[in-house]
Amino acid sequence: MLRGGETVLTAVSGGADSVALADVLVSLVPELDLKVHLVHVNHGLRPEADAEQLSVERLAGDLGVPCHVERVTVRREPPWEGLEAEARRARYGAFRAVAERIGAQRIATAHTADDQAETVLMRLLEGAGPRGLAGIAPVRGLLIRPLLEARRTDVEVHLRARGLAWMEDVSNRDPRFLRNRVRHDVLPFLERTVDPGIAAGLARSAGLVRALMDDLEGAGARELARLGRQGGAGWVFGIADLRALPREIAAETLRAAALSLGHSGAMRGAGQRALRRLLAPDIPRGLVSAGGLVMERSGRWLRVGRGRVADLEPREFVVPGTLALPEIGAALEARCFEAGSGYVVPRDAGTVAFDADRLPSRLTVRARRRGDRFMPWGGAQERRLKSLLIDARVPRWERARVPLLEADGDLIWVAGLRRGQAAPVGPGTTRILEVTLSVPLVVAARGR
Repeated sequence: MLRGGETVLTAVSGGADSVALADVLVSLVPELDLKVHLVHVNHGLRPEADAEQLSVERLAGDLGVPCHVERVTVRREPPWEGLEAEARRARYGAFRAVAERIGAQRIATAHTADDQAETVLMRLLEGAGPRGLAGIAPVRGLLIRPLLEARRTDVEVHLRARGLAWMEDVSNRDPRFLRNRVRHDVLPFLERTVDPGIAAGLARSAGLVRALMDDLEGAGARELARLGRQGGAGWVFGIADLRALPREIAAETLRAAALSLGHSGAMRGAGQRALRRLLAPDIPRGLVSAGGLVMERSGRWLRVGRGRVADLEPREFVVPGTLALPEIGAALEARCFEAGSGYVVPRDAGTVAFDADRLPSRLTVRARRRGDRFMPWGGAQERRLKSLLIDARVPRWERARVPLLEADGDLIWVAGLRRGQAAPVGPGTTRILEVTLSVPLVVAARGR
């Protein structure tokens, strides 16, 4: 957890566990050359909140370390996962913001072996899978839990021996919360009637499952690097590639993609089931929302991204020249030159050639519109543009991002996919206009 020399941001609520954690870490400063900062998050949800804040500020003064107080607003509108979950989201967001501000390499929280046992038992009762049963990770990214093998009773003995006061959170007695019922009723009953060491046993089981999850997460990270393509839409995968993997590794690959985009990685049972349905062979399309991200399937493609993808904005394209298309991370480049007898029309889908003298010098680049029709090169009749994009297997989220090149109101090129019939290069052509789409995302995706 600590190698020495780190700046450690220590989360302190004012309760026994966090006060003990702050005291222990400060005592390790000389030995490990640590820089300890305290952080207290005031949610403003209970009458005692301000008193708890003052107690933490006094503790920081007694210990001689800096204290950072963060006031947060707990979200109460959809998407909403309950008061506890939303308070935790706000709290950990504040921890990370302070850690970044002060350059902390570690964020220490005061979870104990009792918290671990309660968590595993709660998740077992809720029907959790392996990730839930792995409990609280001792180390995860910046987060460390130095007291995870200590019992709560030992923590209180330590505090009394050191003469340190703490505050009791009255909400920890509220039976409306499942954790409190497990803490005060279920676990004590099991200790009395089954095994006094059941908390240690649950923690040991969590450690074994955690080792398996570490292996699974490693496999997901490797498959993400191998199969995923990252761009403006987020991560994009071929369904066939994902379905060739064992089911749990495929699901873990998608979770790894979500983690890389800032998601916490936590998904409730319904979300986990919905994620796996996206990989089913008979599901042509579907969407799962989780923590500000979406996992969306369209035909043979699946993406993990931050909500709706930005459409391509219309703009004028003066040719020859270069036009940046930042929404899709690409650009159009047009060059004009004299036709030579040995000129061969490009066959690359990312480049198209026109008779320059049959086109205006100002073209339009835009996204598709409802009702667009297109006369493709070699076609006998107009086609609906929507049908062309579907047949080309362009995923739904990319269809409003495919650049359409327009001249005097006519579509002359569906960039990267199909040329129109306008201004063909022929025997009478004297000047050629070549237009290239750099980083042709749709073409690249189709080639995988």
